[in-house]
Order: sequence, then C-alpha cells, then structure tokens
Amino acid sequence: MKKLTWKIWLLIIILGFSLLSIFGMPPTFTQKGVLITSVELNSTAFEQGLRQDQIITNIDGVSIENLEDFSNALKKFPSEENIKIIFQTRDFEIILFSNHAPNITVAEVPKTNIKTGLDLAGGSRAMVQAEDKKLSSGEVNDLVDITRNRFDEFGLSDINVLPVSDLTGNHFMLVEVAGATKTDLVELISKQGKFEAKIGNQTVFIGGERDIASVARSGQNSGIYSCDQSQNQYICNFRFTVFLSEDAAKRHAELTKNLEVNVTSAGNCLSEKLDLFLDDKLVDSLSISEGLKGRVTTQISISGSGSGATRNQAYEDAASSMHKLQTILITGSLPYKLEIVKLDTISPVLGKEFIKSIFLAGLSALLVVSIIIFVRYKKFKSSMALLITSVSEIIIILGIASFIKWNLDLPSIAGIIATIGIGIDQQIIILDEARQHISLSIKQKLKRAFTIILGAYFTAVVALIPLLWAGAGLLKGFAITTLIGITAGVLITRPAFADMVKRIEE
Repeated sequence: MKKLTWKIWLLIIILGFSLLSIFGMPPTFTQKGVLITSVELNSTAFEQGLRQDQIITNIDGVSIENLEDFSNALKKFPSEENIKIIFQTRDFEIILFSNHAPNITVAEVPKTNIKTGLDLAGGSRAMVQAEDKKLSSGEVNDLVDITRNRFDEFGLSDINVLPVSDLTGNHFMLVEVAGATKTDLVELISKQGKFEAKIGNQTVFIGGERDIASVARSGQNSGIYSCDQSQNQYICNFRFTVFLSEDAAKRHAELTKNLEVNVTSAGNCLSEKLDLFLDDKLVDSLSISEGLKGRVTTQISISGSGSGATRNQAYEDAASSMHKLQTILITGSLPYKLEIVKLDTISPVLGKEFIKSIFLAGLSALLVVSIIIFVRYKKFKSSMALLITSVSEIIIILGIASFIKWNLDLPSIAGIIATIGIGIDQQIIILDEARQHISLSIKQKLKRAFTIILGAYFTAVVALIPLLWAGAGLLKGFAITTLIGITAGVLITRPAFADMVKRIEE
C-alpha cells in the first residue's frame, strides 16, 4: 500500500482544523444549558455580572439543559419578598436577591460555531441613508458608530450595523436586527436622539461640536490604565480627556462652585456627579474631582470601568465602554434625519426551511454527479474521490467562516453551491486530462489540467471582486464564500484530488 502524499495529508489536517473551528473543543453540540442573548442595562442581573453570550448551566442546584428547564427554574417568581437565587455559568457563580425573574433573554446553546445571517436566523433589515443629503464614506462611518451605541442602549442583541456602498459611489448604512419587526426597526431608526451631561438637574454640555471641542482617543490622554481581580471577576479601568468649549467650561464652573466635597477611599470628590444621558436615559454617572470645583476649565477627565470573567474579557469590555462614551460625546444625537430606502422582514421559520431545502438539494446534486462520474469513467474510486473532495471543500468553507465569524446568509449559501459546481467542473478536467491517450506521463497530464484550472481561477477572482460592492454590499456574502471556496480548492483540494487520481490511474 502506497503512503499518502503530503498534499493529501495537508487536506486531512486542514479538514481537522475546519471541524475544530465549526464545532469547537469541547464540541458545542455536547454542551448543555441556555445561552444569554441579552441583559437589560442597569438591572440587578447586569450589576451582579450576568452578560450576553454567557451559558447558564445550573440554577439553585438544578441542572439547566434547555429552555424548558430554565423556565421551570424561574416559576418561583414573582414573589412578595426578595429571594436568593444562584446562577452557575460555565465560568463562575452569580448570586441574585430579587422578587422578580432576572431581566435577561435566553436561547438554546448553538450546536455549531457557524453564525447565520438575517436571511436564515430571521429578523428585520433596513437600508438607510440621510434625508436630502449625500453622505461621504467618513460621515457614514460616524453614523454607524452612533447607531451601534444607540441600539446598545435599547438593550437589543444580535444587531449588525454596517457601512455599505454601491458601484455608483452612494454610501448607505445597513441595519440588521434579529427578532425585531418592521415597526420596531422603523421606530428605532427614526428617533434622532440626544446626548446631555448634567450636574443635578442642570445641563452642563450636550454632545456635538457646540459644546465639545474634541475628545482624546489615543496617546497619553486616553487608555486603559489598570486591570485588577475583584472576587469572582476582573475589573479594568479606563480614562480619557474631554476638551470643552469656553461656554460649556463656564457652565461647569458655575454649577460646581457651591457643591460640597466628599472624602472617599478613592479620593476627594464633589457631592454631585456628572450624569450622562442618551435619549433621556442615564448611561453613566462620573465622579467630579475636588480640583474642578468652581474652575473654568476646558479640559476634564472622564473615567469608567469594564468587567469580565477573565482579564481579556474585562479589558475588551472596558475598551468597548470607553469607545462608546467617546463616540456619544463627540457626536451626541444623530447628525442627520434618516430615511429608509429598503426594508425587509424575514421569518426564522422560513430560514430553517431554506437551510433544510439547500442541504437536501446539495446532497442530492453531489450523489447524482458521483453516479454520473461512475457511469462515465467506470471507476468507483474516482467517484468516491470526487465526492470526498467536494464535501471537503464545503467543510473548509464553513470552517473558515466560523473562524472569521462570518455571518452566512442566502448569498453566502449560493456562493457555496457555486463553489461546488466550479469544483466538480475542475475535478472532471483533472479526470479527463489524466485519462487522455497521449504520450505524456501522468504528471505532465495533470500539469496541463492545472494550467486550465489556474486560468479559470484568476478569471473568477477578477469577476467576483466587483460583487463586494455591487448592490450596496448585499452580494458580499456570495463573493466572500466563493472566493474562499475557489482559493481553498486551488491551494488544497485540487492538488489533493490530483494525487488521488494519480494513484488510481497508476
């Protein structure tokens, strides 16, 4: 028996890594519990450490394996008095005292790491542009930042906000919200929003250029300066400098000159805090240093913190919180009145039917092609090699998509199907060239086949690149998955298939 070539071994290794990327270690389909999809901000559950993407495995000593177990465990609420309830996640234990169920939403733990787009998961999608104004690329990016922060404050999960453009140079904002109706999405986007900073009930400054001269985002005036462990979690602190306009600085001095000074373990602070409001909702309260009392200063330091089960999670949470504050301080309310160019709603039930139909159609197509190859070439091994290689390409595409956290939507699935067709076509070229009755060695015949395949590959790449922007980015999924598939084919699966054919013919 001949040893496997290095090209076949490379295919096997890449397949192993792809399966690991899809299912994780330990495999996601073996995990029990429920996944937290959102936690209401400023709720008791949020303050005690429950966060989105945590997995609850146990409540008060009762194992939680599915949504029914979770619902049954919370039947004790509502209660007339506070009840102690212990949540066990995969990382740590959280104790709550409450007379009502925690303000969280949960879902089944995904069986794979594959992320599905709105077409398959269900929800609403809106293509948005500014009313009576053509936005530049930079203006759309600012609009995306503000909109993301606003949606975070509404407590929505599974939100995708992206800047997109079409081939004519028009820039749009694409908003996708899982589980939201058209009415919900229209209401959220139509609100322009406002940002205010108050001391007591008096406004010190509002977001935007009128009161904010600039906000430090890098260098010595901005960053995360400490990360410490506190009980069962890590806390990272951040600080950045805000430069106020002259008028805002005078208002700050006037409102702080008569405040008392409180002595705390963290230092001397004024008796009132600087409260930050977004759309009249409190998003943060910041202590004011004693040194700023009654002073007309255009430079103030804003600090905050982030938390997490690990140091990296706490650091990322702090960085995200800092960026959010910086963004709303710079821009505040949405700078433009928006209009929805295109609005779609997709049912999650319909998405499941799409997946089922596509899976059955793809499997049937592969089996039929394998049978035709067997009839044509009269070799069972050739048919099996083609089938194995085609399935391998699908696994590699899904593995890479899981690794880069790419959302698979219907255009992405169409790209996978297109890749299967291209792959089969090129494998037939390899088979035909290998069986040509000409006075060339099998190695030379396969070299001729790869000359044809490489020509087709570069032609396809050139044709697919414009699709990254065509249709305001709605065909990007097709382009990305097809490029991944044909590139993996040329570099990994076609060479391995050629070695299989060479062994069969020899």
